[in-house]
Formats: sequence, C-alpha cells, structure tokens
Amino acid sequence: MRVLVGCEWSGTVRDAFRRRGHEAWSCDLLGPDDLPDEFRAQTWPNYHYEGDVLDFLSEGWDLFIAFPPCTHLAVSGARYFAQKKHEQRIALNFVRKLMDAPVPRIAVENPVGVISTKIRKPDQIIQPWMFGHGETKTTCFWLKGLPKLKPTDVVKGREQRIWKMGPSPQRAMLRGKTYRGIAEAMAEQWGRVSP
Repeated sequence: MRVLVGCEWSGTVRDAFRRRGHEAWSCDLLGPDDLPDEFRAQTWPNYHYEGDVLDFLSEGWDLFIAFPPCTHLAVSGARYFAQKKHEQRIALNFVRKLMDAPVPRIAVENPVGVISTKIRKPDQIIQPWMFGHGETKTTCFWLKGLPKLKPTDVVKGREQRIWKMGPSPQRAMLRGKTYRGIAEAMAEQWGRVSP
C-alpha cells in the first residue's frame, strides 16, 4: 500500500507502516535543519518529502494520514481565538483541502477544537491509554474509507503529561508527536484495509 503521512516531522507513523512492508512516506514543511540535534538523526534518514503536503496529494496514494498543525484550531488555545480569526480561517481551509484529497482512504487527526464545529464532528475520539500509554490526550479522527481504530492495549493510568509539559524550545514538537502505540495500531489496522 502507498501511504502518505502529512505534517509529520517525527516519522513515527511513517515508520510503523514501513515496518509492515508498506511504501510509506512522510511530508512536512520542516526539514532536518529545523530540528534539534536529538531528533535529527532518528527522524530524517529517508522517505521524507520536505515541503507543502498539498503538493504531493495527487501522486496515487492508497492511504493518507494527516496531522495538521493545531495551533489555531485546538480548544486549548480558545482564549486567543478572537485575536486570530484570520489564522484560524487559513488553518480550517487547509484542513478542508486535506479532507478532500484525491485519496480513497483518509484520516485527519487533531485535538478537540474548532474542526468539530466549523467543518464536522469527528468520526472517532481516542486516548493514548487505549494503546499502551498511561496518559490522557484526547485525540480526534475524521475518517474517509477507514474503520475506527480498535484499542490494542488498555492500560491503567490517566496522567496528563502533555498538558503539564513545561516550557521549552521543543515543547510544541513534543506535544504534537504521535504516540508509538497509536502509530502501530494505525499501521496494523489501517494497513490491512483493502483498496
């Protein structure tokens, strides 16, 4: 299966699909020079397009998983919505383009936010603790041609590690990185969906 993972700098989801034999590529505006040293070596070996994901959508993908930036979309920034209406409008238009991509199977991921009210409600809401991580991070999926993810490893613990994360230069990157258990579930379950 040809898989494009959009707006992914870490390669976590891309690599989960590649380990299962899929032709998976990631794409992000960030390049290796934009990453701190501790991330660079592990995330940029190969199989990555540096650029606007919209430029790569018509290349015959079977599955497209998108992680659009949530800066102007997530409810966690709601107190700033009035000051960034223009940025939010641009972000929502970007999400619409991702959802309308010419790909038969699509998953768009984002936290709880304005996509639910301005575009449509999510098809599924998951938590990391459903996939082997004892943490909470409410994650929404908008799906096309894909089943809902089934929990793979429900664990105890409901720590809000992401929410509590202190300030740092890498904070936004770390908050947006996909949990490995969720990436593995995507590859295992969505990688088996027939064309």
